[in-house]
Order: sequence, then C-alpha cells, then structure tokens
Amino acid sequence: MSYLTALHLEREPFSTSPDPSFFYHSKEHYTALNRLEIAIRLKRGLSLVLGDVGTGKTTLSRALLQAFDGEDEFIFHMILDPAFKSEYQFLTHLTKLFGISPFFRSTIDHREAIEKYLFRRCVEEKKTVILIIDEGQKLLQSHLEILRTLLNYETNEYKLLQLVILAQMELLPRIKRVRNFMDRVSLKYMLNPLDEQETGNFIEFRLKQAGYSGERPLMSREAVKKVHEYTQGYPRQIALLCHNAMEHLIMGGHEIVTAELIEKMISQEKIWNL
Repeated sequence: MSYLTALHLEREPFSTSPDPSFFYHSKEHYTALNRLEIAIRLKRGLSLVLGDVGTGKTTLSRALLQAFDGEDEFIFHMILDPAFKSEYQFLTHLTKLFGISPFFRSTIDHREAIEKYLFRRCVEEKKTVILIIDEGQKLLQSHLEILRTLLNYETNEYKLLQLVILAQMELLPRIKRVRNFMDRVSLKYMLNPLDEQETGNFIEFRLKQAGYSGERPLMSREAVKKVHEYTQGYPRQIALLCHNAMEHLIMGGHEIVTAELIEKMISQEKIWNL
C-alpha cells in the first residue's frame, strides 16, 4: 500500500518545498504577506523580511507571487541565491534578469541601462517592477550598495523599483553599515516561529490541503505538544518531523501518532546530531 493511499491523502502533506498552496497563514505570516502586498501596490520601495532558517521566508515569497497572479501590470523578478562574487557579476545578472541587452562592459553602463529599463517600464508603460531576493544574507556589501543606488531611481511620487529582501538575521548588521540603507526600508518585518496552538493548526492545515478528510485526527494533542517542544515552532522542522511520523504510522500499523512515537523519533534524531 502506498504512502498516500494508506493515509487517505491525495498529495504529500509535509513536503519542505515552497508550495504556496501549503502556505499556512499564521498570524505573523498572514500579516507579513498582506503588508508586503500593500507596500508593492503603493510602490513604497524596499521591504525587508528577516527570520531564522526554516521560518517560512521562501514559502512566503511564493505566496506573494501567487497574490498577484493574473495581474499583468506587475512584473516580478526573483533571485533565489544572490551569491555573486563581484559587483560587476551582480549587475550583469540583473541586466539579464530584466531582459536588457546588449552586453555592457562597465558597471556604469549596467546601471544606466537598468535605470532606463525601469523608467520605460514604470513611467512610460505604467507597470510595476518587483525584484524579490531570497537568501539575502548572502548579499555582499558591494551588492547592498548597488541596491541602494537602484532605490534612488524614483519619480516625484514613487520608487521605480519595488525591492523585497528575505534574509536570515545575519544580514541586519551588514545593512546597518551601508550609509542611508536602513532609511530606505519602508517595511521591516521579522518572522518568528509558531506557538504550540499554531503548530497544531499548521499540521491540521497541511493534512487538509493534502486531501485528508478522515473523521479521526492523525496526531494526538500530546504528540503535537512534543512536536512543538522539539521543533520550537519552526515550520520546516515541523514538516520534517511530521513526515517521518507519518511514515512510522504506516510502517507500525498505528492509527494515530502518539506522544510516545514522537519521543522515540526524537531520540533517534538526537543520535544523528551527536
């Protein structure tokens, strides 16, 4: 019997891929998503979302894209891994990302081309250009300086580039060292882990989205409590632990994930972390 059939599911519920259909709207994530959407629609410029590893930043970015689905006046570009070795390499990537040609030899040429592109798209064509940068903690100081310059491109009413940076906390001190960068942040938001109740809601939501319609829960309240204690409410860790719990549920022939089963799995996990 397959995993999905045994659990009466249509899809895998606890994948760690950033599928927006599995984006759980905790109070914090819902607030972040709505504030980002408002900032973009009002063309406020720079939005900064910080959070530890596994707090759901990447999935948040995919949910943001989905929020604008079908609205052709919004042009989204995304950088998933901004690990560029130089200022020139970063600018080259941006011009390619924006579909700007031909090839430019100097950083000044690249900047001027990007400025012309943004003016054409945003002023002449009345579009909104959004650049989302995930894993923003990988941005070098020189990259931040470039972004600061791009944020200077504006009309009397709005910024030409809408920039969303999602990053781990280590980016914050580097940003503070860039002159006038923090002054340009229109939205500052910090994602925190889920509390115990939200952890239970997260698990229930994921199972429902995956097609589970059984009358009985697949995980006891005590098990949820153990999951929260071990993961500290980090969505990625919750998903990993719950996936393993579902596998144990099938292989052990159990009807429900108990606290004892979670404790056993945690003990096994700790061996790997020694």
